[in-house]
Amino acid sequence: MTGNGYLVEVNNLVKYFPVLAGVMRRKVADIKAVDGVSFGVKQGEVVGLVGESGCGKTTVGRCILRLYDVTSGNIYFQGKDITTIEGEELRRLRRDMQLIFQDPYASLNPRMTIGDIIGEPLLVHGLSQGKEYRQKVAELLEIVELEPRMADRYPHEFSGGQRQRIGIARALATRPKFIVCDEPVSALDVSIQAQVIKLLKQLKEELGLTYLFIAHDLSVVRYISDRVVVMYLGKIVETADSEELYTTPLHPYTQALLSAVPIPCPEVDRSRKRILLTGDVPSPLFPPSGCRFHTRCRLAKDECKKKEPELREVGTEHWVACHLV
Repeated sequence: MTGNGYLVEVNNLVKYFPVLAGVMRRKVADIKAVDGVSFGVKQGEVVGLVGESGCGKTTVGRCILRLYDVTSGNIYFQGKDITTIEGEELRRLRRDMQLIFQDPYASLNPRMTIGDIIGEPLLVHGLSQGKEYRQKVAELLEIVELEPRMADRYPHEFSGGQRQRIGIARALATRPKFIVCDEPVSALDVSIQAQVIKLLKQLKEELGLTYLFIAHDLSVVRYISDRVVVMYLGKIVETADSEELYTTPLHPYTQALLSAVPIPCPEVDRSRKRILLTGDVPSPLFPPSGCRFHTRCRLAKDECKKKEPELREVGTEHWVACHLV
C-alpha cells in the first residue's frame, strides 16, 4: 500500500506484548495488539485512525514514535527506516515527531509551571535559552490562543480545554513535521472539543503539519481527516478517502460503526437502519481464526471463519479486507 510521496510509511507492523507467568516470569502467550498493519501518511495530510477501544490504535501511534519497540515490520520516516535506530539518532528524531496525549489532566507535571512544561523540549534539544527561550514560550502560548502572562501558573489553575492547549503548545515547541494526536479531545466537553479541533485544523494549515489523528468519535474524524483507516482487533479492515468512506462504507464493521454515529436531524436519524453488533470484541490474546470480525458479523460465511481476508484495493485508494466485497 505504501510508496513514494509518504512522510510516514508503516509496512506490516506487528507489536505483541508478552504475557508472563510463574515464579520465573516465563512467557506463556502473546497479546497481539497490532498484527500486520500497513498504511502511509502523506506530507500535509491528516489520516484518521478509528476503531473500538482495545483495537490497537494507540499502540500503532506509539510504535511510529518509537515509544514502543516493534515486534516486526518496518516504519519509514522521510524514507528512512526508523525501527532500529537508537541513542542520539533516535533523540534527534524526536524533534520531528511529537505526541499530543489523550488525558490533559495526567499529561502535565503538576510541579512544573506552564512555561517550564512548554519550554522543556527547547532545553532538551538545545534549541534556545535565556531571553530567546522565554520569547519562544510566549509565542507558543499565543499560537494556542493563551496569554503569555499565564506562563508562571501551574496546571491545576487551568480548565481541561486550556490544559490540552498547553499540551499542543508543548508538542509544537520543536517545530515537528509529524504529530500523533492520541484521542486529543475524548476527555473534553463537547463544546470544548469543537474549539480544540478547530485549533488543530488551523495549526495544520498555518504550520504545514501532518497528523495521525487517533479517535473513536467518527464525527470528529470526518471533520478533520483527509483519509481514514479503520482498525479491528489489531488489523486494518478498511481505508479510504474520508468522504468516500463515510458515503460508501464497504466493510460490515465500518458500516456498523457509521450506523451508530448520531445525526442532528431527528427525522433522518429515525429513518436510517442501525446495525447492532452482537457479542463482545474477542481477546487479542486468542484472536479468532480467519477474519477476526466473523464472530460478530451478520454476513459471515464459512470462508470468513477459515481464511483471513487480504487487504486489497477495490477502488481508487479504497482498500478493504473482506471476502464479501
